[in-house]
Amino acid sequence: MGVKLLLTGTPGCGKTTLLRKVLAQLPAETAGGFYTQEIRADSGRVGFEILTLSGRRATLAHVNLKSNRRVGRYGVNLNAVDEVAVPALLEAQQMGRLVVIDEIGPMETFSRRFCQTVEAILCSPAAVFGTVVLRPTPFGDRVKALPGVRFIQVTPHNRDELMEEIARLLLG
Repeated sequence: MGVKLLLTGTPGCGKTTLLRKVLAQLPAETAGGFYTQEIRADSGRVGFEILTLSGRRATLAHVNLKSNRRVGRYGVNLNAVDEVAVPALLEAQQMGRLVVIDEIGPMETFSRRFCQTVEAILCSPAAVFGTVVLRPTPFGDRVKALPGVRFIQVTPHNRDELMEEIARLLLG
């Protein structure tokens, strides 16, 4: 059974930054999946995009996106989750790679397909490295209750120290 390691912490604490720094230490062909990053404009953050480790990208959420699924001021694009993020996770699992999931959060979990895929991967022998929202959410809480999943809380004070420990855990 592969290691299942999820970073958690408050928004903006550096979870995704730490995840990306750790991934940069690993051989590129050993991981697949996706991470998210902010979309910024002169006025500040206007959305989020999904970037797969194989190079695909899609807008996950945006202030100008008309959608009946919203998180704060952002409309959520479920097609981005279902057509870009989920296939990236399944491909990584099928190829025996480290499955990268950034993030298991409110935007992504609007997708039933995403939730089913994440839960199946976390219950499989696949190795997983990802992030999960700290605050209570129905799916996040279900993930946190799964056996064999290890959580590391990231703070602005410990994020730099954690990189080597996490790389060691992932490389066995």
